[in-house]
Formats: sequence, C-alpha cells, structure tokens
Amino acid sequence: MRTVVIGGGIVGLAVAREVQAADPACRVCVLEKDGGVGRHQSTRNSGVLHAGLYYKPGSLKARLATEGIRLMTRFCADKGIAHEICGKVVIATDSAEVGRLDELHRRGTANGLKGLRKLGGEELREIEPHAGGVAGVFVPEEGIVDYEAVCAAMKADIEASGGEVRTNSRVTGIGEGGPGWVLETPAGEVEAGYLINCAGLFSDRVAELAGIERKVRIVPFRGEYYKLGERASGLVRNLIYPVPDPSFPFLGVHFTRMIHGGVEAGPNAVLAFAREGYSWRDFSARDLADSLSFPGLWRFLGKHRGMCWQEVVRSLSRKRFCQSLQRLVPDVRESDLETGGAGVRAQAMHVDGTFIQDFWIEQRPKALHVLNAPSPGATASIAIAREIVSRIPRQG
Repeated sequence: MRTVVIGGGIVGLAVAREVQAADPACRVCVLEKDGGVGRHQSTRNSGVLHAGLYYKPGSLKARLATEGIRLMTRFCADKGIAHEICGKVVIATDSAEVGRLDELHRRGTANGLKGLRKLGGEELREIEPHAGGVAGVFVPEEGIVDYEAVCAAMKADIEASGGEVRTNSRVTGIGEGGPGWVLETPAGEVEAGYLINCAGLFSDRVAELAGIERKVRIVPFRGEYYKLGERASGLVRNLIYPVPDPSFPFLGVHFTRMIHGGVEAGPNAVLAFAREGYSWRDFSARDLADSLSFPGLWRFLGKHRGMCWQEVVRSLSRKRFCQSLQRLVPDVRESDLETGGAGVRAQAMHVDGTFIQDFWIEQRPKALHVLNAPSPGATASIAIAREIVSRIPRQG
C-alpha cells in the first residue's frame, strides 16, 4: 500500500519527494486541503535561507538547519531557482547585547557554520553602511530564495517520478483499516499503508484524528511585515538581524532583501484569531476557542505579558514599529514604511506555556507526525525529509 503525506507545504512536499526517490514503487500521495501547494508558512515568510546560527548545539534543529541550507542551495542551483547566498549581519545595538552576540558566535561555530566573523562597529558598517550598533557577527552562508518556486519544483519532481499531489483534499477523518489507514476526504476515501503528517498549522488536529492525545497545542502567532519605500531600500544591502532577547521566544524585527527585489522589515508577533489569520479581521471561532481554552497560552501570556502587549501596540502603531526598526537602521523613517504581507507561525506549545524550541517528530506504528517545524523549517525541509525517511521502517 502507498505512503500518504498529509500537507502540501514545503516540508510535506520535500518528504513526499524523498519517499518517492527512496522507493519509486511506493507511489506516494500528497493530500493538500487548499487549491495549490505551499500557500501558508512555506511562502508567507521572509524568504531567507537560514544557516543554523541561533539553535542549541546538538539539537535536531541545529543539525538539520546546517545540513538543510546546503541541500536547499544545491536543489535551487540544480533546478534554476532564484536564490543568492548574500550573507547577513547580526547586530548588538548596545554593550548589554555584546555578550549574547558572543554566545551566538559560539553556537554557530559549534553547529558547523563556516566563515563566521565577529565585527566591530566600523567593520559592521563596511558591510551594512547604514546599520546602527556597536558590534556584529557576519554569517556568510545565509541567503535568500524563492520558496514558491521551490514548492512548484518539488511538486513537479513528485509527479514526474510517479507520485501524486491532490489539492482540495482536506482530511476530515482517519481510521485504521486492514494493514494501514483509511483517510476521509471530500472526494472519497484514501487508503494508506503508512501515514506522514506534515499538516503544519493543523498538525496537532491531524494527529488527534489519528488517535494521538494533544499533549502539545499549535498556537498561531501572526507576523506582520512592512515594505521599505524606494528611498529606504538603499539603506539595506542584504540581511540585518537583531540579537534575540532571551526573555522572549521570538526573534524580533529585522530587514530582509527579497530575491525578486525590494526590502521587507519585520515581523512582529501577535496571537492570530485564526490559524490562517493574516490580519486582525481574520477570525475563526473554533481556532480562537482552541487557543483560549489551552492553559499553556494563559501561562505564556502571564509570563510575557509586558512583551506581548508591546507586540500588540507595535502591530497597531506604525510609529512604534518604526522605532523598533531604527534600533538596527537609524535612518529609516516612518514615512518609508509601506504595508507588506503577513504570515502565521505554527508554534507548538507545552501546557506549561513554554514553546517547543526544537523540531518535534513523533513516531507511531504505521505513522509519523511532524508536530513542530517552524522556522527554519523551509530552509531545512530537504534535510527534515531525509531524517523522516530514515525513520520509516523498511518493509520485507
């Protein structure tokens, strides 16, 4: 019987492609609820190729990010997909952040990144002339890419090798049947010998359909971006990132040159009222009730209430958003900011209110569930796929 992958985002497509390559006879099938692939986290992100600077050495995320950027770069080169390894700078805006910057350099070195370089203020401005800050780290392996084109190429590979990608195929029920599973979709039942859940924002619900208790919950956080106008775009050469605040689980706003032109600034992080809620107007009663009924969210909000309130204010105030950006590039003005896009991060959370920081892959008989794969999931998607294929029991 065939392997079925639920979810046609970049991780699901990469997994299906890798499964099909490992066993061309299996005829993998991808079930995607939307009318096309990669419409959410996969393409509603900053378009960055992450090299693995931030992640705890020895973690799955660190290993797969470092391996993943090299695999993704090779894939893009082979397929003629627009990408560029342009490098980025991470900036300490004051002396209090220098120690944390040194820790990032240590982590990146431990994770196997090549060519990392500490920068003084003048060296920093040789790379990014308009950047503020007192010190920095240059990460030469980071880059930018067209993830929409990556998803399209992966889909084409799956179909060319005999696999199938079915869109408009939301899975509404999962039951055990015979040697495998029977999945209910609007077009009828689909049988699977092995099931791989890559449903992203809905991965916890799909796992529950397959009989797994939801001990962790996907809590959606929306990240909003601005575009820099023509004058300000010249203030940013490539990628300018902050030193993360260890008291808050989000990275913070940053500047990203886009692969097809222009510069984005953001994102912030606010609770989304729907799992696919890309503005304050987007609302799902079920999704919001799911978040608000989860004790972990209230514990998270209680622990980080000051920072969470600042994120809401920054979402509603262009002036406050601009002030955050000016810590990295002081010459940016409020008038330079044009409304950009937004994405929703599928963040898995423990009941105690802490985020699951690493990738979370849960294996069960005849099934495997990817329950946490936010950033750098897109960059690491091919490496994640190879990790998953290595865990699938071999038949015969």
